Amino acid sequence: MNDESVRLLEKARRSLWAARVLLREGEPEFAAGRAYYAMFYAAQAVLLGRGLRFRKHSGVHAAFGEHLAKGGLIEQKYHRWLLDSFDKRREGDYGINASLNHEEAEELIEQGMEFINAMEKFLNRP
Repeated sequence: MNDESVRLLEKARRSLWAARVLLREGEPEFAAGRAYYAMFYAAQAVLLGRGLRFRKHSGVHAAFGEHLAKGGLIEQKYHRWLLDSFDKRREGDYGINASLNHEEAEELIEQGMEFINAMEKFLNRP
């Protein structure tokens, strides 16, 4: 695993920690955003490990699906979680009447932890 991937995984873990803090403080909309970024950073780490770098979220999403999920290198559910959490982040960040609740944000945080662990395991494979 290269140094940049290691740093991105660490950033992903910090983002998930922040999501937990925000949820504990009663901010599920913002917690969902941090959970998304945890998955996003972990996805970037894996793509970088394969020599792929993207500037936009859409590029990361598409490449993650194309190079990893569709190729069977990772479970497809991780790609779905990345896309769904992006939608929740947009809803929480930009929606005036956002309706994300505690349980939804908690589920995203749990998915984020599984996502990070799976990506780290993938990167550590021989």
